[in-house]
Amino acid sequence: MLKTLNIGIAGYKFMGRAHSNAWLKAPLFFDVAAKPVLKAACGRHEPSLKKFAERWGWQETETDWKKLISRADIDVIDIALPQHLHFEIAIAAAKEGKHIFCEKPLALSVKQAEEMLRVCEDNRVVHYLNHNYRRVPAIALAKKMIDDGLLGRLFHWRAAYQQDWIVDPEFPLTWQLQKETAQAGPQWDLNSHCVDLAHYLIGPVASVMGMCTNFIIERPLANETSTGNLQAEAKGSERGPVTVEDATLMMVQFKNGVMGSFEATRFATGRKNKLSFEIYGSKGSITFDLERMNELMFFSAEDTNTAQGFRKIMVTESEHPYVKSWWPPGHIIGYEHSFIHAVVDFIDAVENNKPISPNFSDGLAAMKVLEAGLQSAETKQQITLNS
Repeated sequence: MLKTLNIGIAGYKFMGRAHSNAWLKAPLFFDVAAKPVLKAACGRHEPSLKKFAERWGWQETETDWKKLISRADIDVIDIALPQHLHFEIAIAAAKEGKHIFCEKPLALSVKQAEEMLRVCEDNRVVHYLNHNYRRVPAIALAKKMIDDGLLGRLFHWRAAYQQDWIVDPEFPLTWQLQKETAQAGPQWDLNSHCVDLAHYLIGPVASVMGMCTNFIIERPLANETSTGNLQAEAKGSERGPVTVEDATLMMVQFKNGVMGSFEATRFATGRKNKLSFEIYGSKGSITFDLERMNELMFFSAEDTNTAQGFRKIMVTESEHPYVKSWWPPGHIIGYEHSFIHAVVDFIDAVENNKPISPNFSDGLAAMKVLEAGLQSAETKQQITLNS
């Protein structure tokens, strides 16, 4: 009989739904070593929490996260909450011996990230940071192509993460726009993904130069009952200051000599969730666009002159990463599937007592780059990272 893994989730909005779907679907499509059981869901607003639990099949609810993590019948704590809540919950969960599946970005600071990693390692729990884009099949294929030498020596990395959901100056002052709860704007929320992908595909960063700007400095206060960023509503005429950046740019030098750039903004009008990157090497190049997530563009300089050009690889063959558990070739998958892939790999790590990437160590490495970018923007100096 298949073993079970009891899950307790903290958070029930956007990420709570994405994670719940992943826990439910993973054993239906993949052969997992243990079946996840949706044991208990935790949130502050009991009526909304109960509706969430009933819809997604969580057996019980808790309104106190401390009670959730102290339960003897919970094996895994899934932290699907804003980043200012990660530190305290992750520390407590690790001390209780719970394995941790945590949303990104890891924490509010390098100092917090260091402590989270230390406590997890001291208590020998599996810790996973959900940079789910590593598990998009096209990106996993890009990693394999780079490792196989198809691009040769790497020269350039360019990444951009562009959204537009706060272009309207009357959009409310949600938690994402306040330093107290978000620490930073797109530098944390969006560039954390891009930096993680750069570490995964290119390698560690050696130095950073950054710049930030604000286009709108105050907004209407948000209604506390708003359900998420896109559904936020103003609670009246009172306004408050925006205390994080609206857009950021970073130029970096990687330790292997590659030069890179990062753009992250919520003011790219018309872009809803466009994550793209380009990698250029001596033998070839790769480009990727999340808006076309089943495709990878590849140029090979080793093709004959008469046949050279970027070609589209449809990453839907059974030989491609993760794809064989889904549909016949040519049948695409979507955003939610990357969460399912993460859950599958996490269950394997827990059951076989082995690490998984990205983990809190990877999150700490990314946090150092992100902090350096903000420091550079403030001091207008290039920042060299300590290894």
